[in-house]
Amino acid sequence: MPHIVILATGGTIAGASDARSQAGYNAGQISAEQLVAAAPGLEMIARISTEQVATIGSQDMNETVWFTLAARIDALLARDDVDGVLVTHGTDTLEETALFLDLVVSGEKPVVLVGAMRPATALSADGPLNLLEAVLVATAPQARNRGTLVVLNDMIHGAMDVTKSSTMEVQTFRSPNFGPAGHVTPNGVVFFRRAARRPVTYILPPAPPLPRVSIIYAHAGMDDGEIRGAVAAGAKGIVLAGVGDGNAAKAAIAALSEAVAAGIVVVRASRTGSGPVMRNIEVPDDALGFVASDFYGPAKARVLLQLLIANGITTPGAVQMAFGGPI
Repeated sequence: MPHIVILATGGTIAGASDARSQAGYNAGQISAEQLVAAAPGLEMIARISTEQVATIGSQDMNETVWFTLAARIDALLARDDVDGVLVTHGTDTLEETALFLDLVVSGEKPVVLVGAMRPATALSADGPLNLLEAVLVATAPQARNRGTLVVLNDMIHGAMDVTKSSTMEVQTFRSPNFGPAGHVTPNGVVFFRRAARRPVTYILPPAPPLPRVSIIYAHAGMDDGEIRGAVAAGAKGIVLAGVGDGNAAKAAIAALSEAVAAGIVVVRASRTGSGPVMRNIEVPDDALGFVASDFYGPAKARVLLQLLIANGITTPGAVQMAFGGPI
């Protein structure tokens, strides 16, 4: 049987109820072994091993855990007796961890992230079925060479586009720009597109932290205070979560231009949730030295920019190529 290793990090999927409210719960209370025991039928799909990497809610996910996951996944995938790795994770920052692993983990074997919107102790918890379906995906031959995948609520998503879209809905994860990569049916795993993993894998520093990159959220009445604060705090890069197609007030754009002159990499993304940010539409990127994020939202643009800076890729042209080229 295929051998799948589950690396548990906590999250709602491992949550337990709390008396503070009717729906209150604490993340990361259930062990990896308990998660497996709550999903009968796994033993018919694969031989399962478990490791507890962390016991946190994903609001507390951090680069130390990221580095640990990346190193452990690389080591596991290099073994002939391991066919895939599954990471249990909270939903709040799952998309960021998925992109990080997609960018730094090499190899063709499946890496799958899975979570849940309801804690393990809830009536009609969604974690057990999500876990079983994630193992089905991790053991599917057609899941190879697709990079990191995300599986929840019958759907399979790629790491680049997937995002959490609702605070409460079970069907919270969506891929607004490209659509889901596939789905899990009662008859098996179905992918909608051919496997086409991009070849770039970034090198991690020997230890965290990654370079500091700040996200600045644009809004009506915006001035330059947040941007100057990020510069003063030592940011090596700034991602603008801009209005519309990545725009911001004139004072903010002027401050971002000053940041570029000081050697800080500036990427314009959009707070809208879907659609590309393209060069030189409303903002003169060529003149100001800005980078347009293409289809990367602010949170994911931050992850990619951290890795680019860590790998010495800082010129606007080279950064723009990593974000999708001259768009």
